[in-house]
Amino acid sequence: MALIITDDCINCDVCEPECPNGAISQGEEIYVIDPNLCTECVGHFDEPQCQQVCPVDCIPLDPEHAETREQLMDKYQLLTSTK
Repeated sequence: MALIITDDCINCDVCEPECPNGAISQGEEIYVIDPNLCTECVGHFDEPQCQQVCPVDCIPLDPEHAETREQLMDKYQLLTSTK
């Protein structure tokens, strides 16, 4: 699954630089995660880095974008092969 940032976001700016895929960006009101770029840090780290640094715990799994670990690894390989 990709991750999602909820309305509890306080725009603290700590998650965006932690994302190795560049999936996090400033939205109109809060930060947003592009599900096409989010691999939950699979391929980079053992745990999603944005969740680790978020002070308000507002980055849960996005049920609208369910993916297996294998699918996340495939996405990671695709994303890193084009860089």
